[in-house]
Amino acid sequence: MPRNAFAQTVEGATLARADILALMPANGAGTVNLVACDLGEADLADLDLGGWRFERCSLRSADLTGANLERTQWLSCRGPFAVFLNADLSDATIQSCDFNNANLRHARLTGTRITGCKLTGADLTDARTIDLHCEEVLLVGAKLAGLSFRKRHLQRLDLSQADLRKVDFRDATFEACSLRDALLGGARFEKADLRGAQLDGLRLVDAALFRGATISRDQAAQLIAELGLTLG
Repeated sequence: MPRNAFAQTVEGATLARADILALMPANGAGTVNLVACDLGEADLADLDLGGWRFERCSLRSADLTGANLERTQWLSCRGPFAVFLNADLSDATIQSCDFNNANLRHARLTGTRITGCKLTGADLTDARTIDLHCEEVLLVGAKLAGLSFRKRHLQRLDLSQADLRKVDFRDATFEACSLRDALLGGARFEKADLRGAQLDGLRLVDAALFRGATISRDQAAQLIAELGLTLG
């Protein structure tokens, strides 16, 4: 979006809720571009920030519960422990951001694009993920229980030690991904192509989950070794 498409640009400011309210364009005409602003611990719950752009902003522990963040752009932002509970991030673009330990429970991620980001320890439990695009994202130790990645092409996702219980991976394709030591109880992998995934740490109780999935010969040998079996 061209810079002059915004109602205004604010750079290098420390902003609280009152400041954000004052920046909101009258009658929703136009959106706001925030550059290198500090929104740490700001109460932004339930605000309508649809279409806003955040570049190199700090959102440490900011509260965006229930906020409308449709079509927002997030570039190189840092928001550890930020709260996006029930927020609407539909069609948002999140690029090169660090939202470790963020709370995205029940967030709407329909059509959202997340690339080159760190979401280590983030909680995305029961987020709505229709047409979610994730590429090169660190999700180590993240909570993704109940999500759907059905028929998605997953590229360079590190899901090591993540909570993937009841996640729907049916018909998904994995490319340079890791499922090392992940919790997989109840996850579905029918017709998934797992040849591009690391499967280290598979437990015997999880082996049946991969029935109907495609794995490589090397992975099959690794899984047999992981399960303590010996080929005769």
